[in-house]
This record gives sequence, C-alpha cells and structure tokens, in this order.
Amino acid sequence: MAARRVNVGGMDDDLPRPKDDVLAALLAQDLDRLSVGELDDRIVALEAEVARTRAKRDGASKFRSAADSLFRR
Repeated sequence: MAARRVNVGGMDDDLPRPKDDVLAALLAQDLDRLSVGELDDRIVALEAEVARTRAKRDGASKFRSAADSLFRR
C-alpha cells in the first residue's frame, strides 16, 4: 500500500520530497519487521508527536491572530 501524501500549506504533492525528509522516511519504514509491542510503542510515540504538533500549530495560529489584530488597528 502506497503512503498517502498530505497537502500541507498549499505545497504541491507532485513535487519530490528532499532525501532527508523525516516524514518521508517515517512513511517508508517497513512495519512488517516490528513486534506487536514495538508497534504499540510506535503508536504511542506518534500520538505524542501529533499532540505536540497540534499544540505548536494552535500556538502559531493564536500568535498570527494576535498579530493580525494588532496591525489592523
């Protein structure tokens, strides 16, 4: 099953990712070699990373809204 690419910030999905792209490397990892415990650990780590990323996005959004409000006056 091919990895689904996510359109982030209007970036063109057809463009190749850089070779050092962490997300591309993560999506390319072979999960068949992992045990159930290792898969559980991976899920926990990925869920924590999603939470961290969402918190950063929310903070950036609030900062942007505050800056927009300040400069609209």
